[in-house]
Amino acid sequence: MAEADIAALLLTTEADVRYITGFMTRFWESPTRPWFVIVPAQGDPIAVIPSIGVALMHSTWISDIRSWRAPNYEDDGVSLLAETLCEVAPRGGRIAVPGGGGTHLRMPLQDWQRLQVVTTGRTFVDDADLMAAQRMVKSEAEIARIASACRVAERAFSRVPEIASAGIALRDVFRRFQMLCLDEGADWVPYLAGGAGPGGVRDVISPATDDPLQAGDVLMLDTGLMHDGYFCDFDRNFSIGPPSPATISAHARLIEATRAAFDVARAGCTAADLFKVMDDIVTDGQGGSDAGRLGHGLGLQLTEPPSLIAQDHTVLRAGMVLTLEPGIDLDDGRILVHEENIVIREDGAQWLSTPAGPEMTVLRP
Repeated sequence: MAEADIAALLLTTEADVRYITGFMTRFWESPTRPWFVIVPAQGDPIAVIPSIGVALMHSTWISDIRSWRAPNYEDDGVSLLAETLCEVAPRGGRIAVPGGGGTHLRMPLQDWQRLQVVTTGRTFVDDADLMAAQRMVKSEAEIARIASACRVAERAFSRVPEIASAGIALRDVFRRFQMLCLDEGADWVPYLAGGAGPGGVRDVISPATDDPLQAGDVLMLDTGLMHDGYFCDFDRNFSIGPPSPATISAHARLIEATRAAFDVARAGCTAADLFKVMDDIVTDGQGGSDAGRLGHGLGLQLTEPPSLIAQDHTVLRAGMVLTLEPGIDLDDGRILVHEENIVIREDGAQWLSTPAGPEMTVLRP
């Protein structure tokens, strides 16, 4: 912050607030109340929050907690926030807000506009990816939590044969898989995607339907469950009955691409390097598919920087946690996708999810 001439950092989103404070609650699901944490250039962070969150914030390490009764249609914390910002940022000071890719400003537009007016003499600026750079490199405690989340998901994936076979509706598989995740220790399952179709899937983001699984289908489940505040994010593919030769070949290429990227991943290489290694295998170096990227960062959020694309030249550092997520286009608009989780080390990479083999798990037809 000193190097960037930042007098105060204003944080408004769940992941940034939790990273600084440890304040973890599902109450962020409600868009009614804004939450603010100010990190001054000197001194401890200050929480400016609705009164309903004071008791929980007191359980964290934050001692300076200022609150108002929310929602307040006339002044929903703006005056209190402005007063606090003016206290820690002198006239002429720069107040930074995360503004790069993947960020958002979680407060009403009119409140944001008013805040800039009532903090006269201060300038609001982009934080120049300060928070993103800080959060990309995980501590060993963070890595351990992500690894624990992976173990939970692996146990759930191992039980998929209990819940999925020909004749069972995809919607029921999705519901039951989330139940397995919870049963195996997930705190909650904010994200579950996937699909099913003959030999492959059409897309991996659509809601599950009532269509029953059929012999010859590929079932893909991609889970982003949370354990102790951190995400895992990886998938597994299953075949309903024996897979076709084309499916076997495509799946084996995905595993090959994932392991090739793992072999070159280490501190000092770039996100683009990992993309190229995988893209050379799954598209013969054509530059990727419509999916857009072949992996991303992971941690407090399901997806974090960097993106594994040709244009992302972020230099990887020890402690970064990434997903490796190659996809392959089949005929007739179908695709297969595979994903694993790794952590970058100085001399290589370490698996956080136990890597799948080239053979696809076969479920009852």
